[in-house]
Amino acid sequence: MQPCVQVELGCNCRVDAGVLLGYRPGRKIELQPVRIGNGACIRAGTVIYASVEIGSDFETGHNVVIREQTKLGHGCSVWNNSTIDYGCLIGDRVRIHCNVYVAQYTILEEEVFLAPGVTIANDPHPICTKCMQGPTIRRGARIGANATLMPHVIIGENALVGAGSVVTAHVPPRAVVVGSPARVVGSVDNLECPFGIVKPYQDGIDVRRRPEWEAVRPLPRPIQKPSL
Repeated sequence: MQPCVQVELGCNCRVDAGVLLGYRPGRKIELQPVRIGNGACIRAGTVIYASVEIGSDFETGHNVVIREQTKLGHGCSVWNNSTIDYGCLIGDRVRIHCNVYVAQYTILEEEVFLAPGVTIANDPHPICTKCMQGPTIRRGARIGANATLMPHVIIGENALVGAGSVVTAHVPPRAVVVGSPARVVGSVDNLECPFGIVKPYQDGIDVRRRPEWEAVRPLPRPIQKPSL
């Protein structure tokens, strides 16, 4: 299938067979080119609609869909079977794992992580669309597997949403929330590694973003979970 707009690829990009770039939207919008920066790796089954802008070092898994009028920053990854719907704004170094749905008009700031199965909603009274808007997830927040985020909520900077939680209200910065509806149970700075090999958070910053990440050797596998 031929693209409906110009496709502008940067240098050193790998695009698999079976990728569709510049797919025509069903909505009536002003069509703009697809622009993808240097060093992209776009795997088979991915569909990127017209009017999408993506920074450098972008990577997808298989069967990723990115809808029109969405912008992604540099160093982003979107893994298998995930969809970013139209009108989203995504910052640098955002990581979206498998089977994730990001609803229209969602904002993901820099270094956000969405674990497998995260679902984002955007319409307080479904199919009305008059006040449709997804959440805003602030810089460095982590969203656990199979969590659901309801429309308009704000997830604070460096907050952590536990697996399976349903977030119906704003989450403070650095807070840990769990449950349905999600409630604050502590601060990320008080979290402990069950194996005692890292400090998970320090001053709100997780270990992956601190220098000691490079110095700590991973445990040999298989790893046995400590007894309670």
